Amino acid sequence: MSRIDRVFEKRLAAVINSGERRVLQGGRRGVEKESLRVNPAGRIASTPHPQALGSALTNDHITTDYSEALIELVTPTFNTNWELLQYLCDLHQFVYRHLGDELLWATSMPCVVDGDASIPIAQYGPSNVGRMKTIYREGLGIRYGRVMQAISGVHFNYSFPERLWPIWAAARESRDEGQDFVSDSYFDLLRNYRRYGWIVLYLFGVSPTVCKSFLRARGEHLPEFGRGTAWEPYATSLRMSDLGYRNRNQAGLEVSVNSLDEYVRDLSRAISQPHPEYERLGVQVDGQWRQLNANLLQIENEYYAFIRPKRVARSGERPTKALRRGGVEYVEVRALDVSAFDPVGVNQNKMRFIEAFLALCVMRDSPLIDISEQATLDRNHVMVARRGREPGLTLVRDGRDIPMLEWAREILDQMQGVCEMLDEGDPQRPYAAALAVQAAKLDDVARTPSARLIVELRETGESFFDLALRTSAAHKAYFLDLYQPNEQRLREFADEAAESLVAAEAMARAPQQDFAEFLAGYFS
Repeated sequence: MSRIDRVFEKRLAAVINSGERRVLQGGRRGVEKESLRVNPAGRIASTPHPQALGSALTNDHITTDYSEALIELVTPTFNTNWELLQYLCDLHQFVYRHLGDELLWATSMPCVVDGDASIPIAQYGPSNVGRMKTIYREGLGIRYGRVMQAISGVHFNYSFPERLWPIWAAARESRDEGQDFVSDSYFDLLRNYRRYGWIVLYLFGVSPTVCKSFLRARGEHLPEFGRGTAWEPYATSLRMSDLGYRNRNQAGLEVSVNSLDEYVRDLSRAISQPHPEYERLGVQVDGQWRQLNANLLQIENEYYAFIRPKRVARSGERPTKALRRGGVEYVEVRALDVSAFDPVGVNQNKMRFIEAFLALCVMRDSPLIDISEQATLDRNHVMVARRGREPGLTLVRDGRDIPMLEWAREILDQMQGVCEMLDEGDPQRPYAAALAVQAAKLDDVARTPSARLIVELRETGESFFDLALRTSAAHKAYFLDLYQPNEQRLREFADEAAESLVAAEAMARAPQQDFAEFLAGYFS
């Protein structure tokens, strides 16, 4: 057993022997789920965000992401996965009631796209806050192309229960159990997620194929799978590969997760450092804003990462300022594809596994990452995204090749003790069951969702587009036909939507300072 494993076993035993065997239970979790609105023919909807869903600017739970057609559903946080999933189901049911004949696209990779012009940028009204959100998206479009921004995903937000930290501090023999210790522990997690997060792509990636129109718009090529469909034969998640979010324009951007100070330093530098290519594009051209600035990043959110440290920001507060003010409050896991096999795009087994995996990442020894190691970790992720189901695939660990499946089994073996703690007191042992479902994917690659999708395409003879359109229609029918809907919650959503429209109107009518001055104030 390696040194790292002994450190982990010792720490886990210390937590278990604390007498608080349920100390990992009750963490807060929430989901942000993106879906493209499409018309019945499967083309991106050109209609505005439905008014019955409220204002995308001021509705906390139903908003838009990059595009006017890219709906984002945001749950509050819950202590249990079943409450979270129920809320997400209710949100979907409410949205589907107000889509008319439109659908929510059931996969991460988009429907038929007719170049950048077919993807309408989200509109947030004439207030300075609204203008800033829209101009930021204009900037993303000219920097990276709009087509990349039409990819959707599921983000899982998680924070450990507060009562864990004093027990974890004792296990770490730390005198500090305050916010600095908490932030340092979350950065231990972030480094280990960079090391082991490739396993999430193997287990849950479900984007091995794309519509050829997506590749044409991006100027990319992949082998042909069939009519209108391209693929990477052993891919798990093209969304998380260099074809998707792994943006090549940001390849030279190094953001350290060795400490909160270094993370904030690197992101702050990126949003203040001019970029020659973006300067050539222009910030204001003929009186029209094209981007917020010509820096490497316009704002922090432009930095694409598998996982981010987060703190809820105050009104008008930048994410880095919020982190500097209060430390890390939770992490945002951004690597989950929208699953065509789940009507809400995610399921409880997936969330249970991620929760246990995050606990493993915080408990394992987590040395600092230098630039050389980071390059290796990046390559491992891209390898699994594009070739994760390839027989005999090897990754690099500590400078040596290791079979991916052997490494994955080590990770899942270590998660058993974590799952036992999360299952404490529950005779159903749902976390152990979730772990067993994932272990079966290591023994039989056909059980992975990416392999399941390929099998379904072969058996039906459908194109990726046809399968996704059929599934999208089936999901809509499922939610509209649900027996005994939660009418009280649906009324709450309707009330929130109406209130958000009033709030957005008030923002639009309020006196606005000069936009350039507003931006300068935001960045100062």
